[in-house]
Amino acid sequence: MVYAAWILFLLLLTVFFNNYLEQQYNPNSDIHIAQDSNEEITLLRNRYGHYVTSGRINGQKVTFLLDTGATTISIPQNIAQRIGLSAGTPIQVSTANGTITVYNTVLDSVSIGPITLHQLRAGINPYMDGEEILLGMNFLKHLELTQRGKQLIIRNIASP
Repeated sequence: MVYAAWILFLLLLTVFFNNYLEQQYNPNSDIHIAQDSNEEITLLRNRYGHYVTSGRINGQKVTFLLDTGATTISIPQNIAQRIGLSAGTPIQVSTANGTITVYNTVLDSVSIGPITLHQLRAGINPYMDGEEILLGMNFLKHLELTQRGKQLIIRNIASP
């Protein structure tokens, strides 16, 4: 009985710390939506200084890392396969690590909170590891971004 209690305690501790670490990495899994607007959200910077948030591509839940240095949305190949994206034409792109080949695709919809944009180009990157999608400027250029302290306020400038 003592062993079972210790195993249960360690299991609960593991679940608690996994949730704690996930919240430290992505404090925006539940996005704060402004009360006076259905197309404005506020993101909190994570402990590493990045803006990470949950979102959707073609209705599938994903995790985004906002990257103003990326021209387009960049999707790791394993995530692209999981959410059913097809790889199109190969193209050469320049990255911080040199020139690589990625595969064009078009996303029907990309959403963070209530903000949704349609028909955006993206690159499927076979060299990219991890579970984050780089949310590049082809998405972000349609939005107004205001940083205040540890918060990033995002407003869809196409909305009234």
